[in-house]
Amino acid sequence: MQTHLSNERGEVLVAIMNDPADFALAHEQHWYRIPVDSTPKRWPPQWLAFYQTKIFGDEAYSVRYYARIGALKTATRQELFPDESPNRKSKRIYHQLLLKPLECLPAPIFSRRFRRIVFIPTT
Repeated sequence: MQTHLSNERGEVLVAIMNDPADFALAHEQHWYRIPVDSTPKRWPPQWLAFYQTKIFGDEAYSVRYYARIGALKTATRQELFPDESPNRKSKRIYHQLLLKPLECLPAPIFSRRFRRIVFIPTT
């Protein structure tokens, strides 16, 4: 099921990026997933930004990359990852955010507090 985004809000959702494989999906295949049961209160956003964790080395604890969201789909994990062996998460439902190409901020936004975040809606 595909839905298009409204142009009423210019909101940004900052999502945690803690896996290089997920970053590759966002960068190369232009999509990101969010479990439907974790949908933030302000939905849908028009932009998605990524807060990178320590796994990203020199780029850790910062927001450097962002993308405009072109459309949304709803899909099961099995549909998103058809080559993945069936497991307890296979039937979980996700929002698939279809992204425009990732862009890099001219200057990264660093976290002043090194705490774990999941989603932060902002403008």
